[in-house]
Amino acid sequence: DRGIDRLVNRFLNDPVTHEVDSEQSPVEAMDHHVLHIDNSDRLGILKELCAAPGKTLVFTRTKHRADRLMKFLAAQDITVERIHGNRSQNQRTEALGGFKSGKYRVLVATDIAARGIDVTALGHVINFDVPAAPEDYIHRVGRTARAQATGFAITLVAPEEQSSLSDIERAIHARLPKQTLPGFD
Repeated sequence: DRGIDRLVNRFLNDPVTHEVDSEQSPVEAMDHHVLHIDNSDRLGILKELCAAPGKTLVFTRTKHRADRLMKFLAAQDITVERIHGNRSQNQRTEALGGFKSGKYRVLVATDIAARGIDVTALGHVINFDVPAAPEDYIHRVGRTARAQATGFAITLVAPEEQSSLSDIERAIHARLPKQTLPGFD
């Protein structure tokens, strides 16, 4: 990350960098799927996906959208909480604790706030927004399929997000399988 590099060079004299496995790749035991969608279907598809059993982690790019998605899912009688940078540390701790304990079945998170999320038995990761950078995709889907478990990642892709999806596929050296959801064209 260039921002971190700038900080390191600003505050440290002759820093030494040790890079471990510079080429990241998503977890092997993960099923990756792409749903090509129309933006008008995005919330309906999210509702259907979050109705599946098990814990679901939903990623979005912005704090505002995380708040809106939490309210939308709560109105659908889904136990949900959100975690992002505008939440206090106590609120983030409670949200993560509630998600881990099963109080909340769905956790909506932004990329930055989710960096420390470590949840066992997490079955689904939904990328409500295509991540801005391939590294963010790798980090997001890495929240599942841990400790020899299998995981399932779904990325919702609207036409204007296709170039970001192509960047991800180039970075991971794989084409992500395209899927359709019954009831949505």
